Amino acid sequence: MYSTPILRPIIVVLCRVFFRIWGWKLEGKPPTEPKYVLVAVPHTSNWDFPLALAIAFVYRFDMYWMGKDSLFKGWRGSIMKWLGGIPINRSSSNNVVTQMIEAFDASDRLVVTIPPEGTRSKVDKWKTGFYYVALGANVPIALAFLDYKRKVGGFLSTFYPTGDVEKDITEIRSSYVGISGKYTNKCTVE
Repeated sequence: MYSTPILRPIIVVLCRVFFRIWGWKLEGKPPTEPKYVLVAVPHTSNWDFPLALAIAFVYRFDMYWMGKDSLFKGWRGSIMKWLGGIPINRSSSNNVVTQMIEAFDASDRLVVTIPPEGTRSKVDKWKTGFYYVALGANVPIALAFLDYKRKVGGFLSTFYPTGDVEKDITEIRSSYVGISGKYTNKCTVE
């Protein structure tokens, strides 16, 4: 989708108009590195997806995302892949982290969105796959957000994993304090 020559500039304009009409503003900048893991917190609604896609278009980067393989069944499969989707079978242990590290190693440019919560439901503990992908691929983690209360989306900062997973996850989580998802009762960071 991102490389469709005529369609991309039209979609960028439509996304800017969408944000203006709905009263959303963008803050921050994406990393300058050509490869990074993008985390978007909080993830509480299906509306997070079109907003994230719109942000990718406005900031002009190609965003890929991992989704449960059931989203890719039937007629939706080719559309989801065109939208940047990478199907993941969550019912089996097929070493997704290793596969994603290999994808980063094989690419000159790659941005993959991985929600640390792993679901739109409230969870007490984040999944750490996003962290281990970034660490193993030696790429930074872009801290993206959608704050529905303020109607602001964008980027907080770029985080470089140190290898101390507990300390790093705590620091990343603290970056999201005060940011409200669409459904605040599902937010994992208060």
